[in-house]
Amino acid sequence: MKEDNISHQAKSNQDTSKNKPKLLSLFCGAGGLDIGFLENGYDIAFAADYDKQAITTYNNNHSGEKAHQIDLLVTSIEDLLLLISEKTENVQEFIGIIGGPPCQGFSRGNASRCHTDPRNQLAMKYAELVNYFCRVSNIKFFLFENVPEILANKNKEFLKLLREHLSIHFNIYEKELNASGFGVAQKRRRYFIVGIKKEIDSGGFMFPIPSQEKEKTVADVISDLPPPSFFDRKNIGQVNKFHPNHWTMQPKSKRFITGEMPEGGRSFIKLDWHKPSRTVAYGNREIHVHPDGNRRLSIYEAMQLQGFPKNYQLFGSLSAQVRQVSNAVPPPVAFALANSLNKYLKL
Repeated sequence: MKEDNISHQAKSNQDTSKNKPKLLSLFCGAGGLDIGFLENGYDIAFAADYDKQAITTYNNNHSGEKAHQIDLLVTSIEDLLLLISEKTENVQEFIGIIGGPPCQGFSRGNASRCHTDPRNQLAMKYAELVNYFCRVSNIKFFLFENVPEILANKNKEFLKLLREHLSIHFNIYEKELNASGFGVAQKRRRYFIVGIKKEIDSGGFMFPIPSQEKEKTVADVISDLPPPSFFDRKNIGQVNKFHPNHWTMQPKSKRFITGEMPEGGRSFIKLDWHKPSRTVAYGNREIHVHPDGNRRLSIYEAMQLQGFPKNYQLFGSLSAQVRQVSNAVPPPVAFALANSLNKYLKL
C-alpha cells in the first residue's frame, strides 16, 4: 500500500464510484477505517459522526461531502434512512456497514468507565441499524470495531446481548488484532466483529494474518521529521510549513529540560526510538513524550504512528485533533480487513 498517495487516490476513487460496492460508515470519525476500504475499491456512499470537527476533516480529505454530523444515539432509524435516501441515489445499493461506536464506557483510558455508561448503548444502536439495513437494502456484511476491554468479565452480559442482536441475520466472526502486525509503528490492540449475511455465508471467514516481518518502530516513521511548531494562543492561526498538523503543546514542565520522565503514570510516557509506540489514545495532557524527551509528540507524528497517509490533514482545534487521531482505526489495519472481506465475498 502506497501510503503517500492514499488520500489523493481516495478522492479519485470516489469520483469514479458509480459501479463500486457502496458502504455506509457509522461513527466514521476522521476516516481512518474508511481509508482502508476506499483503497480496496469500495465507495463510502454515506458517513455519519457526532463530532463536527471530524466531519470537517472527513469532507476535506474525501470528495463529495459524504460525511454528515448526526447524533446516532438520538436519531431514529427512520429519520436516518430518510436523510440517507436524500443524499444517495439508491439505499438498496449498500452492501456493507462499517464503524466503531465510541468506546469510552469500556476503555481503560477512561478512569470512570462503567458498563452502564450511556455511550455503551451506541454499540446496541449499531446492531439495530445493521439489522434494519439488512432488511431494506442489500447488506452482505458489517464490520464492528471496539476496544478489547469490551471483552472484560464485567461486560459479559452486555456483550452476550450485543452478539445476539448482531447474529439475527449474520454469522459473526470475532478477533482481536494488534496494529503492529500490519505495518503500523504502534502497539494497538482492538477487537473486531465481522458479520456475513447468513444466506450467502459459506462459513470460515478468515481475519487478516499479521505480517511476520520485523515490527515498525517509532524511528521508522518519525525520525526524519523536522521540528514541529508549538501551540500559541496569541497566534492561533499559525500553520507549520511542513504539514498543518505538525504542531504540539509548548513544553512547560522541568522534566522536558532534563529529558528524565517518572516511572508509571500516564502524563509523561516517553516513547522509545527502537520500539513501536504505545497505544495512540490520548487525553489532552497525556500525549506521549517524544523519544528525545524535550517535548510531546506533534499531531502529525501521532498520525504517522497511526499509519495515516502523509498528506492527510486533520481539522479543528489542537484538542479536537488529539481526539480525532486517538479515536481512529489505523488505515493499514482497515486495509487488511477490507482486503480479507474482498477475497471472502469475491467483491
